[in-house]
Amino acid sequence: MRENLRDRCREVADRLDHDHPLTKDEMEVVARRMLEEADLSEGFLGWTMVNISSAFWRKQLSAVPPERRLFLLPHCLKHAEGCPADYDQFGMNCKECGACSIADFRGVAEEMGYRVLVAEGSPVVMKIIVGGYVDAVVGVACLNVLEKAIDKVLLAGIPCMAVPLLSSDCRNTKVDESWVEEMIRTPYVPAAAQTRSYVHLMRAASGLFESQTLNRLAPLARSSNEELLNKSQPVDDAITPENLEGADPIAATEAIAYDFLARGGKHSRPFITLAAYDAMTGGEGTSSNGEAVLQDVPDAVRRAALSIETFHKASLVHDDIEDDDSFRYGQPAVHQRFGVATAINAGDYLIGLGYRLLSRSMIGDSVSAATRVDLLDSLAAAHVRLSEGQGAELMWRDAKDRRLKPIDALKIYALKTSPAFEAALFSGIRLAIGSTIEGEQAQTAEIDKLAEPIRRFSRNLGVAFQIINDLNDWIGDSSNKLSAGADVIAGRPTLLWALALERLDEVDQASLLNVAEDDGERTVGQRLKIAEMLYRKSGAFDLAFQLVDKHQAKAEQVADELEAEPLRRLFYFLVDTVLERPEMSSPELVSLVTAAPVA
Repeated sequence: MRENLRDRCREVADRLDHDHPLTKDEMEVVARRMLEEADLSEGFLGWTMVNISSAFWRKQLSAVPPERRLFLLPHCLKHAEGCPADYDQFGMNCKECGACSIADFRGVAEEMGYRVLVAEGSPVVMKIIVGGYVDAVVGVACLNVLEKAIDKVLLAGIPCMAVPLLSSDCRNTKVDESWVEEMIRTPYVPAAAQTRSYVHLMRAASGLFESQTLNRLAPLARSSNEELLNKSQPVDDAITPENLEGADPIAATEAIAYDFLARGGKHSRPFITLAAYDAMTGGEGTSSNGEAVLQDVPDAVRRAALSIETFHKASLVHDDIEDDDSFRYGQPAVHQRFGVATAINAGDYLIGLGYRLLSRSMIGDSVSAATRVDLLDSLAAAHVRLSEGQGAELMWRDAKDRRLKPIDALKIYALKTSPAFEAALFSGIRLAIGSTIEGEQAQTAEIDKLAEPIRRFSRNLGVAFQIINDLNDWIGDSSNKLSAGADVIAGRPTLLWALALERLDEVDQASLLNVAEDDGERTVGQRLKIAEMLYRKSGAFDLAFQLVDKHQAKAEQVADELEAEPLRRLFYFLVDTVLERPEMSSPELVSLVTAAPVA
């Protein structure tokens, strides 16, 4: 039956339009129609979508040489009892003992030239792709893991094939081994990529922070820092006071600021600026020739993208101080390493660097004065609104009355998160308008036409993103070493808090408000359990997801109305990738009913 279904998936995939990757929703429509025609139940939906996706990318993956492919295997295929393999940060190091099929698959893949990783849905995969080490992925994983990955794979345009495990057990599971070997042996057939991909733009954004490029776009004022920063970027530990011993005290601020700028983060804001510029100048950065096209992007555009990140990183330095967070990007926060005063100063330096990147005309720049003024005005407005939103949050956190209305929480979100998206989009679009449209009057008309859609899209995207961030807080964040429920313990205003207060009765409201107070009698864990219980009782989690859906729909409506197809596609891509919903765990249920005796 699986063989027949897979063959049918290939027939369906061959008929699809391969010019653009489908969204997960579009793929679901195709899969549902196929199941209806085959008179099969919805229980096959996820499996069918995974196999249609694999078939969709089959020819694209063939065009990638094996040495540019990554083969991903799960831990659970190992023979659990007595497995001699050890682990490092990249996963399991197989000892090839012959007890399971991992070594067999790995041997075939390595013989062909693949890079092989044995890890369970590791985030390192995306880093490997964006880092430029591989151009395609083949893998084996649990069906639920593959279902989650479909969206990112489809949207980013990464050629990917996968074989689902035959069960979701975490020990000694099985897989259709002949399918896996057939997938690994997908022959190399040189051809131009057909499906558009955002991978080239992702790599271009990440590449801005490599030492050589960063020093070209934002030259160090203190040459003595060059050797120090080259040693610390990008994988080693962040610089510490010990690294700066004997260094010029005046150069220290620059070293701290540049080190923090270059490490960590997804670089999503620089990506948005580069992608918006590309979309408004033809969208060829997503074509098969995207890497070459993006090499011709003016440095003025790269500096604008870089400036967005400097403002973002400055806000993170200051936020970590204001929230007394201990870690950032898996490293001790700047103020934990250098003290509060030095960290504030480093954040201020990054703000100055951001404005300098835009205000100064450098060799090769052809940005008009009007364009430069518009960029600076947009970023200044974003900076002011961000400070207003952060200020409102701090005032609430330090107030005696912890009551908060949902509308006020949403206003804070709109001020704190949306301006960065708006500034990133506006910068790329404004620079494109300045380079493609002649005449100041014509440029102004085009700017006026797009300004309101950019604002509405960014506002809804930012609010939905921040709500998701609230929900993620109840899962925790291992990359930043955060435990679940940190917002409640830190006393930060959240929509979840406001929704719960609005829907609970007076007694439960008092209990929730009491959670915010550290009376010394309850542990952090006890306070969090009470808060979670009251959130669930009020329906706050479900309401929050509904609000994400509402703001996502509004953002998509803005995208629907855009005339430029590459820009419309970018807006859809941002919605689907930025608004990645978390999976909330269900509370443990305790039965209060005694089972009736069996007759």
